[in-house]
Amino acid sequence: MKVSDLRHIDVFDKVRIHSLESSLYQLSVIVDGSEDYVHKDSGGFLTSHNKLDLQSLFTQKMVGEMVLCHQSAYDEMVGQPMKEGGNMLEVPLGNSSLSV
Repeated sequence: MKVSDLRHIDVFDKVRIHSLESSLYQLSVIVDGSEDYVHKDSGGFLTSHNKLDLQSLFTQKMVGEMVLCHQSAYDEMVGQPMKEGGNMLEVPLGNSSLSV
C-alpha cells in the first residue's frame, strides 16, 4: 500500500509501528483483516526516525488499535533454542490526539 492510499481510507482495524533498530520505525496497517506494509509513493518502505510522524498520518482517522511492535533476535543470540512461534511484543500506543 502506498502512503498516498492512506488518504482514501477512513477506518483502520489496526496500525502497527514496527520498531526495527535504533529509533527506526516502519509502518503496517490492517484494513478489513488484511495487513499491508506502507510504501513511499516513490518506492521502498516508508520509514521514520520519529514514531510521532507515523502516528500523525492517522489524525482524523478511525483507528481500532495502534501498537508499537518489536521482535527480538536475542533469544537465539544468547544460546536459547529456536521458538516455534514468534516473540513479537505489541505495546498499545492508545488513540489519543497528538499535539503538533
